[in-house]
Amino acid sequence: MAKRHQEHQTLSEVLKNFVSDNKLEKGLDKVAVRDVWENIMGPAITKYTQNIKLERDTLFVQLTSSVLREELSYGKQKIIDNLNEALGKELIKKLVLR
Repeated sequence: MAKRHQEHQTLSEVLKNFVSDNKLEKGLDKVAVRDVWENIMGPAITKYTQNIKLERDTLFVQLTSSVLREELSYGKQKIIDNLNEALGKELIKKLVLR
């Protein structure tokens, strides 16, 4: 019986390798952005959020309140910085509020 050399890896390393080998990062990033938006912006703003979509490096957020959209537009860069910090990488470069 031949002996095999087995390399020990943690479960997180195995999952990271699986995600990168199968090119699943973009899909997971899209899901993570939705979760982070809800956590960072809080329930008051999430209540008025209809749709969140990440395309390339642009985050599109559809809001039901024009007043809230106007208020958030003044702090776009701060929102982008907070979301990227929570995501742990520079994923969002532009924020479009609809």
